[in-house]
Amino acid sequence: MSFVFEPTPTVSLPVVGQPERFPVHRVYCVGRNYEEHAKEMGFTGREPPFFFLKPTDSLVVVDAGQTGSMPYPSLTRNLHHEIELVVAIGVGGKNIQAADADKHIYGYAVGLDMTRRDLQNEMKKQGRPWCIGKAFDESGPIGPITRKEQAGDVNNAEISLQVNGTDRQRSTVAKLIWNIAETIEHLSAAWELQPGDLIFTGTPEGVAAVVQGDRLVGQVAGLGSLTIDIQK
Repeated sequence: MSFVFEPTPTVSLPVVGQPERFPVHRVYCVGRNYEEHAKEMGFTGREPPFFFLKPTDSLVVVDAGQTGSMPYPSLTRNLHHEIELVVAIGVGGKNIQAADADKHIYGYAVGLDMTRRDLQNEMKKQGRPWCIGKAFDESGPIGPITRKEQAGDVNNAEISLQVNGTDRQRSTVAKLIWNIAETIEHLSAAWELQPGDLIFTGTPEGVAAVVQGDRLVGQVAGLGSLTIDIQK
């Protein structure tokens, strides 16, 4: 097979403890999936889950023990951090029941859903899609995948983010409004999940702005840490 130009290389993530890499298919994200974060964004209650996507090539892949970097993006003066547990799908399926969801999970990673908040808010006011606020280049820093057998009790793990050594976000995955299994059930009713899909499961309270020169260190207990510098 020949192409009119060279195809884009497959985006892939390292897997802890093995040489083979995890090829990424799609990147799904869950909006407002921690109650306290929903409140700080002006919403309350357990609303039905909703989803958006990031381009696969928006991921900034950071190997274990390394420090990644991302540029401060264009068109914004209000770049926010959102620390998230990321679920990696290993077995695809449609209309997956929550009780069966674990069979479809390959592993987990630590991710950041970086957000141009001012652009997102402006799009919301106008009733327009807010891809420009969420799906921009290099908006998805992510660390290595830990296989689920090695990840420990992810459903109750502590999740946190520090900026320049100061706590910004700290919670537990147990506080998800829609837990991992329920999220997979809802998501797979809308899209047929494929091996290689990633699900950013939502962020806890404490989202705030970062500036050039900041260092972000995100952690989910059992999965190690993700370190990202915002380039000057």
